[in-house]
Amino acid sequence: MSDINKRPGVFRNEPLLDFSKKINYDKQKAAIALVRKKLGRTYEIVINGKKYKTEKTFTSINPSNKDEVIASFYKGTIDLVNLAVESANKTFDTWKYTPVDERANYLFKASAIIKERRFEVNAYMILEAGKNFAEADADTAEAIDFLEFYGREALRYAGKQPVTPLKGEKNELVYIPLGVGAVIPPWNFPFAILIGMSSAAMVSGNTVVLKPSSDTPMMGQLFFEIMQQAGLPKGVLNFVPGSGGEVGDTLVAHPKTRFISFTGSMEVGIHINELAAKVQPGQIWLKRVIAEMGGKDSMVIDSECDVEEAATAVVAAAFGFQGQKCSACSRAIVDKSIYKEFVQKLKVKVEALKVGPAEDNFSVGPVIGDNQRNGILEYMEFGRKEGKLLTGGNKAEGNGFYLEPTVFIDIKPMDKISQEEIFGPVLAVIKSNNFDESLKIANNTKFGLTGAVYTNNKAKLEKARKELLIGNLYFNRKCTGALVGVHPFGGFNMSGTDSKAGGRDYLLLFTQAKLMSEKIK
Repeated sequence: MSDINKRPGVFRNEPLLDFSKKINYDKQKAAIALVRKKLGRTYEIVINGKKYKTEKTFTSINPSNKDEVIASFYKGTIDLVNLAVESANKTFDTWKYTPVDERANYLFKASAIIKERRFEVNAYMILEAGKNFAEADADTAEAIDFLEFYGREALRYAGKQPVTPLKGEKNELVYIPLGVGAVIPPWNFPFAILIGMSSAAMVSGNTVVLKPSSDTPMMGQLFFEIMQQAGLPKGVLNFVPGSGGEVGDTLVAHPKTRFISFTGSMEVGIHINELAAKVQPGQIWLKRVIAEMGGKDSMVIDSECDVEEAATAVVAAAFGFQGQKCSACSRAIVDKSIYKEFVQKLKVKVEALKVGPAEDNFSVGPVIGDNQRNGILEYMEFGRKEGKLLTGGNKAEGNGFYLEPTVFIDIKPMDKISQEEIFGPVLAVIKSNNFDESLKIANNTKFGLTGAVYTNNKAKLEKARKELLIGNLYFNRKCTGALVGVHPFGGFNMSGTDSKAGGRDYLLLFTQAKLMSEKIK
């Protein structure tokens, strides 16, 4: 038995760095300069510790400067995906019996490594994902939190589970792993979510085939290197970058894939769910799908609130990381009695935001790519037709994928930009007649991920608690910024399977319960 249990038992969230302090700002700038010297390398596929090259590669670029290549990656093939699953399945035969304290120790070691390499990890994310310093550091801190939290959770799950005693029998309930898991993370939280899904699967005793996002594969490469540095046995984590159609679909459909952990768009999540539901020849289980999908998140601004505070929170939630969060506020539903005041304050605050390169720590950086930007611009055209442009609405200057923070007012509840996920710096403002109508509007989409209500009326807060069908509902604070362990994260309806990442139920999704009963005399 290792000394794992000597580790502090109480989980604490990793503190965020303050970049208003010159020492932190300077360290981050220096790390960016050092990382820049490593850019342009080509990385192989890794299966069971062995590296593979293929005929085709793809590149990851800096969205702040589209001429700068972050790295190139060999594209996975159907044959290599099949090899990865078969190999991971073989490794599972031994990994599933590895004592849980040893499995948890790999997570704790990885956490310590990330803490040491924090500015470096941030720098890669700033350059590859277009996150400013605070957004990148929050992502890295969340990754640390996932490793620390899930390691402790695995130890808790491995403890004695309560069952009702029965005379003449010895009964025991244990949680055992599932098998090979496909982990398909998003580009918007390219380190935290990737690590959260992968580490939860591995610490539960499963093996993983990781297909990183093609927009941010370097963050997957970094995690793979960190787990190697932590001493993780080869074959537990396999790294197979590539396209969703070739690598992703093959991985999801493989008969020996036991579960799929996915975070991304509603459309892709539905496709994965449909593909996973089809039982393939030789498959002896129903695959489990753990899906975190989209959101169309509202902040309800009631007549009885601090309008200044509410406007500040809406701007932070709508335009943090350019609105590229499934939790981002994309609709502000405002009581008619304060509508004019709110809109005036909102305009001033949004127009104070500065757009520019993430490496220079602008408050608003680029969106992830050209396709994403073009799609957002199309929604802006709908916004012009459906409502009134308050501010923004155009591309912003620079050699990257920049857009102005954009607000449309006088949007109707069923308008296109009020119903569809835009995933960019676009906010729709909707006028409501009263609080009850605001709640109905907030509930009128197919999603149910995050939301917030600003009001000083306790009776209204209680009504919102009962009526809003939202997985993560916040009162008198913004609807982004969930913390591991504090705000278990996941939503309803087309927002996914309500997986509650960072919560005490999460590891249940990567395990199955086994009951053993022995007759005793």
